[in-house]
Amino acid sequence: MKAEVIAIGDELTTGQRLDTNSQWISAELAAVGVTVHFHTTATDSLEDGIEAFARAAMRVDLVVATGGLGPTADDLTRDVLAAVSDRPLELSEEALRVVESRFARRGMPMPESNRLQAMFPRGSRIIANPEGTAPGIDLDVGGGGGGRCRIFALPGVPSEMKRMWRDTVAPAILSMHPEAGTMRFRRIKCFGAGESAIEAMLPDLVRRGRDPLVGITAHEATITLRIAARGRDEAECLAKIAPTERVIRDCLGPLVFGTEDDEIEDAAVAAVTSRGWSLATVESATAGLVASLCMQADGRGGGRYRGGRVLPAARAGDAAVADAARRCREEHVADVGLAIGPEADGPEPGRTRVAIAMATPSGVETVEHVLGGAGSLRLSRAAKTALDLVRRSLP
Repeated sequence: MKAEVIAIGDELTTGQRLDTNSQWISAELAAVGVTVHFHTTATDSLEDGIEAFARAAMRVDLVVATGGLGPTADDLTRDVLAAVSDRPLELSEEALRVVESRFARRGMPMPESNRLQAMFPRGSRIIANPEGTAPGIDLDVGGGGGGRCRIFALPGVPSEMKRMWRDTVAPAILSMHPEAGTMRFRRIKCFGAGESAIEAMLPDLVRRGRDPLVGITAHEATITLRIAARGRDEAECLAKIAPTERVIRDCLGPLVFGTEDDEIEDAAVAAVTSRGWSLATVESATAGLVASLCMQADGRGGGRYRGGRVLPAARAGDAAVADAARRCREEHVADVGLAIGPEADGPEPGRTRVAIAMATPSGVETVEHVLGGAGSLRLSRAAKTALDLVRRSLP
């Protein structure tokens, strides 16, 4: 099965926003055994949209598109699909009730423009959107060589698109080739080494054609290894996944901090909680990001984060950071005091050093992290390195 991914939006074609949706969808399609042959990005104009979808329908079996399903005048994906399929738009009373109920729950009247989100090409199928007001569209159109092309049109909001993919689109695609049985996935989360280094530590696991397939992605220094297994049923899939997961854990050891939706802050707070301890932070190089992440993780079931302080950036050495960790621990009456920063000159232009210290009842441990990248990426890497120190030091 050949697929194409289409992203709609002037903000994409002008470079104002990065198209991460197409990257994510392509990886998901690969995981269910579908090869993506083309990526297309089109403006919000009716003409460009029609050309993009018509061309795709003639050369692939499956199209997954994002964007253009909102209620404003430049949201034209419905009109595009009506033109490409030569079918009129019709109002779905069911979809309209869902949209109206969302506004009612907020205590707000529904603007008339939102009725557009309940319009669908005749004969299309509605893709429910549990996270927003824009339903998706599932539509068959004429394809190349007299065949058919199936189009899934989803909102451009990533959280909505991903939920709709998992709930509806991925199962629908799997049902298009039922001989493949089913698929199950397992995500292993890692921190502390780069993507290429981790791949080198996994002998022959990350390669095309392997069963189960292992993919590797990086996001702000967190490495995710995704195991995708195909089988007759769930039990067969899980039986394939288990030995591969064991190999990954054996090869990577302490680099593995969690699975599925776990984040490094969850692992750090869990390490503190497992000892019955508490944690406090002080940071001058991460703009309060460590405190924010700890609060989020603590809210997911820890109850161990005492609070923290965010200080203006200033230059100091490791000794000052160690003292800050001790004072933080005492000030907040916490078992663990974690101090991050400030930044100092790095080994080369464009890179800086940040000292990280963790104070516990048994003493202070200090590490140094060299920051690369820019903006939020630098902050995220430094914050995760600090949280990883807590995670590794409190097994």
